Amino acid sequence: MSASVNHLDERTRDSGELLESIMPSAITLAMMLRHKKMAAWLRSEFDGYQDRDAAPPYRLDLPGHIVAKSPQYGWIPAPVVTEQQKLEFGHIDLVEGTKSLEKICVNSKKGDGNRLLLDEEDMAVLQKQINLSAELAINLSRDVYSHLLRTVRGAVYLWTQALMEKGLAGEHNHYSPDERAQVAELDNPEHFWRKAMDELDSLPIPDVRSAGFFERMFGRAS
Repeated sequence: MSASVNHLDERTRDSGELLESIMPSAITLAMMLRHKKMAAWLRSEFDGYQDRDAAPPYRLDLPGHIVAKSPQYGWIPAPVVTEQQKLEFGHIDLVEGTKSLEKICVNSKKGDGNRLLLDEEDMAVLQKQINLSAELAINLSRDVYSHLLRTVRGAVYLWTQALMEKGLAGEHNHYSPDERAQVAELDNPEHFWRKAMDELDSLPIPDVRSAGFFERMFGRAS
């Protein structure tokens, strides 16, 4: 299988390319380079994290809005929620794989959000605190999903940039021991995702596109 650092770099900057299709190529490249840490991180991002403690900080404690289900009006902002309750219950971890998160983002219009029910224990505590029996959920904006996905994409972009700076460009069916040794120090996913977190607004990483009307109707974005 051929792997091109240049092509992967270009794909991270192409708004028409979904992260879903970029990640397998990045995993293949990492394996060819014997970048075991990078390959493991990419797989965890693609498939999701089984253990919350293993998830990077850009996936944890993400802010949303607490909403309640009204029989008359559907989902509305939850009444009588204090700032302390917003801090305690209005944040959530996203440990699902990038494929499922990207699907939510693609199928949401800008300005929309995604609603996630509070877990049973938290819901029971908050229901008691605000004296409300209605179902409670957190509404996460599309921007929260997009920011997470762009952070992952940005980390892959920064990794490819570093590989090219070390001289690994062009098509390869394999990499020699000397070439792998040349970039061994770049097998450090935390370095790249932390840098992506810090520099995201200045990176040439596109926002996650929204599916068009026909894609949403016929499921082509899934």
